[in-house]
Amino acid sequence: MIITIQKENDVFTFTIEGKLDSFSSPKLQDKLLPAIENAKKVKLDFTNVEYISSAGLRVLLLGEKTARAKNKIMYIFNVSEKVMNIFIMTGFADMLYIEKG
Repeated sequence: MIITIQKENDVFTFTIEGKLDSFSSPKLQDKLLPAIENAKKVKLDFTNVEYISSAGLRVLLLGEKTARAKNKIMYIFNVSEKVMNIFIMTGFADMLYIEKG
């Protein structure tokens, strides 16, 4: 997995490429939680996310709960149909803020 982070004003944009699984999700968590602390908004570009496992879902849920607790915004955009189906089947589509195309 490759993570590219851009910061503009109080907004962090994460561009994520590859698989978000048990091997790569700790890397995302290590970058995501500090970004939530230091930004008003964190955007996750899922254009090139091929797969997400339960470990990846856990990191997203942790990010969402952290953002809400700190009155911040975290949202996901450009989600592929394959990944969106995982969000829907697991109920995460209702728990996460996902910008619909």
